[in-house]
Formats: sequence, C-alpha cells, structure tokens
Amino acid sequence: MATTEELMTIREMCDSFEVTPRTLRFYEAKELLFPIRKGTRRLFTRRDRARLKLILRGKRFGFSLEEIRQLLDLYDIGDQQATQISKSHEMGTQRLADMERQRDELDEAIDELRSQLAWGEKMLSSLSSTSAAE
Repeated sequence: MATTEELMTIREMCDSFEVTPRTLRFYEAKELLFPIRKGTRRLFTRRDRARLKLILRGKRFGFSLEEIRQLLDLYDIGDQQATQISKSHEMGTQRLADMERQRDELDEAIDELRSQLAWGEKMLSSLSSTSAAE
C-alpha cells in the first residue's frame, strides 16, 4: 500500500497536471488510471501520476487513447521496459513522420493561400484604380 505522502487527491492531481476532475474520471473509466478508492474518494499513486504524465504527452503528440493504453500495458511484461521503449520508439518515429508530412502539406497550403491573397489584393487594387480613373 502506498504511503500517505505518495498519494494525491483528485484536486491535487488536477492542480498538478492542469486537468479537470472529469478528465481523471474519464481516464479511470477507460482503465488508464487506477486510483485507490476509499469510499467516494479517489487517491492517486505515484504510478498513476507517471501514467497520467505519459497519457498527456501521448495525447499532445496525437496518439489515440488505445495506442497509449497499448504502450502503458507493455510496462508490466517484465523485460525491464525493453518492449515498451522499443514499441514507443517505433510508434513515435511513425508519428513524427506523419506530423512532418502534415506540416509539409500545411506549408504548401499556406504558400498557395498567400499567393491567392496577393493575387486578390492586386486585382482589388487594379479595380479600385480603374474606378477612380472613371
């Protein structure tokens, strides 16, 4: 059993990680977090805090909750996290490639939109100078 100093209330978790109680309950319902239940109170262990940190990081990087769950579940297989780290690296490498591809597509779209806006400004300027001359 965790000592009192290692446990955090839902409010302390919310304050520490800048999440809502609803978020924590959602992750608990999805079986990503496993707080100790004392009546209606939830007490979160160091392990829950580590898991939440990884969940939030995974979400920031665009991983689905199912992908995050799969990675978290690899922690307990007993190989000193070798499988978890290897799979995380593999998935991270793929996600980085996807993000870079998306960035390149976005950069291309931004350049195209800038070009269209410049054309539009030129057309508006031309139309307003034609109107002024009449």
